[in-house]
Amino acid sequence: MISKHIVDNKTKLAELFNYTSDLRFYELESLGNNDLLIVYIDELTDKKALNEFVIKPIIKDLISPNDIKSSIYLASIREVYSYDDIVSELINGHVALFHEDIDYAFILNINKFEKRAVDESSTEQVIKGPKEAFVEDLFVNKSLVRRIIRNRNLVFEDFVIGEQTNTRVSIVYIKGIVNEEVLAELKTRIEKINLDAVLDVHYIEEYVEDSPKRLIRTLYSTEKPDVLAGKILEGRIGIICDGSPNVLTLPKIFIEDIMAAEDYYLKPMFATFLRMIRLISFFISIFLAGTYIALVNFHQEMIPTQLLITLAGQREGVPFPSLLEALIMIFFFEIMKEAGLRLPKPIGQTVTLIGGLVIGQSAVEAGLVSGIMVIVVSAAGISEFVNPQFRDLVVIYRIVFLILGGLFGMFGLCCGFIAFAFYLISLKSFGVPYLYPIAPYDKEGMRDFIRRESFKRMNYRPKYIANEKSRRRNK
Repeated sequence: MISKHIVDNKTKLAELFNYTSDLRFYELESLGNNDLLIVYIDELTDKKALNEFVIKPIIKDLISPNDIKSSIYLASIREVYSYDDIVSELINGHVALFHEDIDYAFILNINKFEKRAVDESSTEQVIKGPKEAFVEDLFVNKSLVRRIIRNRNLVFEDFVIGEQTNTRVSIVYIKGIVNEEVLAELKTRIEKINLDAVLDVHYIEEYVEDSPKRLIRTLYSTEKPDVLAGKILEGRIGIICDGSPNVLTLPKIFIEDIMAAEDYYLKPMFATFLRMIRLISFFISIFLAGTYIALVNFHQEMIPTQLLITLAGQREGVPFPSLLEALIMIFFFEIMKEAGLRLPKPIGQTVTLIGGLVIGQSAVEAGLVSGIMVIVVSAAGISEFVNPQFRDLVVIYRIVFLILGGLFGMFGLCCGFIAFAFYLISLKSFGVPYLYPIAPYDKEGMRDFIRRESFKRMNYRPKYIANEKSRRRNK
């Protein structure tokens, strides 16, 4: 219970905050000779607004405590009746106002957090289309979505997760389009999250996705408001986390990682061509190295004679078996990739470029690796960057298929591919088959799969994702 004496309230709040140095107390006297106490956390509050709209009106105009709401020049003023509520509001940058002889407090919404300005995405760059990207502020991110979807049915639902951090998390969807069963399941999973801290939206990912231990992500991640808006309009749900510039969407299907934000701003035929390039790059990044090793070790008869002679000449003098040679090259490629990512950008680019050229050329000249192996590993590595969403999957499965090809030849690769295909078919994201619309097959869904159909002919939202009653998009 809040005390009627501001001295007691001051003492209690100082104790609750463990006498932290950034908790500020400001005592003042109103025009009616009443004592008041203002409490806020330094650097979380807009001090200019506090002085102009709160302190000055109190000193000049306030006579009775009944006039507090009418005297202060703020729209958002509410009453709270417990210290727990006050602590929560102060942590969020709000100001608490106590009046002598009143056993409750007023909460004033004049917070001010330092935040990064809305800028272009660094990971999802486009030539055509919107270039805005999410930032680390939850309210700014909400406004970016609201500015695109100006619809009264756009709904945000807020949660607080993290026992120590009390991080604000919001889910966003369109009422009437969203699948209510998926929405209910997501809420249930979020409410079960028990964490000390949530520092990024991907902390939540492990708790809400269907198979957190698997390499394949069943939640999509994006930095672009227009991408999130497009997915919400198809019936998906977005998860926005305060402090994170990434937003998760669900349910997710395989083809989403092959698509790009720019596809819908290009001509359908060209967008289809680019999707085919990305799909081919996906298979190259996983299977190229393993296929090369299988052909060289077990199926030389499948290689054209002239090419086989060239390959044999390049491998002459190389001291390592082809499988071990490929594993060593992939290992050093991953080292250079990590060095380029972790170092400052100018240095990282230099290290990657010079390291790749010097080490690759020197290794070939010294006879430690063959030139064709450098080409194969480089081609597989470059193809990986075409689909960055598949990074976790590609890095591990490339090695798996390399070993299968090196030990069992094409038979091992075929068995591995069949097992991989069945594995993908078995995956689901909140009840939605991961390989939809191939398995199960859906004629309407195929209009926006590898082929990007014109908007006039994409008449239905994806089956299994949107509410069945709202499947039509174009009338």
